Amino acid sequence: MALVLVWTVTRAVLLLYVFKVFTVPGGMDITTDVSVIYHGWYEQLSSGTFPSDDVTWQYPPAAALVIFSPGLLTGLGLLSYASAFFVLACAADAVVLGLLLYAARRRGPRDPGAGSRSRAGVWAWVAGVPLLGPTAYARYDLMVTVLAVAALLAAARHPRAAGLLAGLGALVKVWPVLLLLGTPRGRATRVIWLSALVTVLVVTAGFAATMPGAMNFLSAQGGRGTEVESVGSLALHAARQFGWEGQVLLRYGSMEFVGPGVRAVSNVAVVLTGVAFGWLLLWRLRARVWTSATLADAALAAVLVFVVTSRVLSPQYLVWLVGLAAVCLTLRASCQRVPAWSVLGAAGLTQLEFPAWFADVVASEGAGTAVLAVRNVVLVVAAVVACVRLWRSAVADEPAVPRPREGGGVSVSASPRLKGGVAAARKSASGR
Repeated sequence: MALVLVWTVTRAVLLLYVFKVFTVPGGMDITTDVSVIYHGWYEQLSSGTFPSDDVTWQYPPAAALVIFSPGLLTGLGLLSYASAFFVLACAADAVVLGLLLYAARRRGPRDPGAGSRSRAGVWAWVAGVPLLGPTAYARYDLMVTVLAVAALLAAARHPRAAGLLAGLGALVKVWPVLLLLGTPRGRATRVIWLSALVTVLVVTAGFAATMPGAMNFLSAQGGRGTEVESVGSLALHAARQFGWEGQVLLRYGSMEFVGPGVRAVSNVAVVLTGVAFGWLLLWRLRARVWTSATLADAALAAVLVFVVTSRVLSPQYLVWLVGLAAVCLTLRASCQRVPAWSVLGAAGLTQLEFPAWFADVVASEGAGTAVLAVRNVVLVVAAVVACVRLWRSAVADEPAVPRPREGGGVSVSASPRLKGGVAAARKSASGR
């Protein structure tokens, strides 16, 4: 099968990069996060406490499970911690591929999207990860994306499992909580949200009772500034061209701007994130039509707006977006095809700005900064388009139009889009 062959070849190349057989463009060693930082966390967690005194640890407690996981292989004495991590990252990549292949083939009366699946999403995943480059295997975001993709694909048939996966994902890296936004109203929402809540409470209580420092992540983000790859950083990159005297320092595990005006830029980002959250809540309250793709469409829109308004936009964040885009493209009912393909373009641009031309980005000059600006504009446009399409698909449908019946009286005809949403809702209800 061509899909599997392309996946195998491209992933072999990624492994050759992280195992340092090939040199990463730009000459940067992107594996130090795993070999130094993650391995250090592993040693600390193995002693029974969270690395609360390490400013680079800013993650929910279940992230410890990912950091521990390479130990399953290192215990055999065959692999180092870093090598075991890369193997597990590739395994997570393969699991996402399998989930998308299964979803693209799946048919059945209980599936609201039965007969309307596409392989485009599988190809998006096969192409999207190598477009981002070896960074995808040198961070733990693939492990989180597996949980998010599985949750979205399980929601129609197995809402409890979907809630459990979303809750666990939120305890690994927070953002999967946004998957809950687009759940259909009624029983589905109650089941998924309750399952997610129970998962969060039980797992958090378990960590809090057994490992000191489990909840310290709640205050770890407060001191962060504006990271050099974020959308907000473009204002500071531009200011540097006109004599601004700020500088870039390694803080909280990433390169951040420090200097006059940085706090104001960071505060604006926080305000915009709040505005984005308010808009998403408004959409949720106003939404009237759910299709088989609304859950995934809302997830992609929500994560896009939070990524572009964040003070930090690390390269690995694109792994999340590629996974969500792949799910949307698997569902023919999705309204997010343009934003989804835009995410893949942004992934390719990301590999150019990091690691290839990251020195330019840090210096606010050259091709790297230009590519960063284009990438961020692509993501902002994708976020806006995703939100507009989400609103139109679920809120701004044409109202029902009364029309005369033959023989007197009136009947009501819904717009084609509304009919599709009602049909999908009826199928979903009959399935449960």
